[in-house]
Amino acid sequence: MGYVSAVPVPQPRAARASGAATAPGGRRSLAAALLLGALGATVVLLSAGQIWAEGTATVGGGTVPVEADGGTVTGVPTALAIVGLAALVAVFAVRRTGRTLVSGLLALSGAGAVLASFLGASDSGALDAEAARVTGDTAASVTGLTHTAWPYVTAAGAVLILLAGLLALRYGAAWPAMGGRYEREGGPRSARPARGPAARPGTDPDRPEDLWKALDRGEDPTHDG
Repeated sequence: MGYVSAVPVPQPRAARASGAATAPGGRRSLAAALLLGALGATVVLLSAGQIWAEGTATVGGGTVPVEADGGTVTGVPTALAIVGLAALVAVFAVRRTGRTLVSGLLALSGAGAVLASFLGASDSGALDAEAARVTGDTAASVTGLTHTAWPYVTAAGAVLILLAGLLALRYGAAWPAMGGRYEREGGPRSARPARGPAARPGTDPDRPEDLWKALDRGEDPTHDG
């Protein structure tokens, strides 16, 4: 008398299928956070060095032009952009609660830089100080005060840092950590079959450092091939 037994589909295969369905979204959020954070910090650092305010100061019966760059008006956006860059890197060096805290710091850095940029857009104290230095008169003040668009460009860059932090808070728990040996399938990297662009030697779409390399080469790290 023979017995016929059904062969069930192995559970690990189902788990891998489920993981594969969610992996592209995780990689996209990771790539987006890296791009937004790096681009935002670059914009803030560059625009903070531009002229934010201009005017004229009276000296010896005439006038002399005075101007102040973003660093003179306020150094807060620059400092917070550097903090944001450090937090962006640290997100991938920590796990669990540490990652949440660092992601929050990244978001707060962006929010603080946005606020400081907007406050600096209407500040006149730095230009008055520059007028006093140029004229040698501590009572000198600026007339014809105007502000450029650079404070708002700085604020836009800070918004990108803020968005990177919000992405990290929302999706960061599923991102890989630097040097991690296991990923979504629950097995070692060496057991994972290579496919598409991920098969290129030295490129792993789930490692932050490899995403940076792919972006530098002009590739789309979220494309599976």
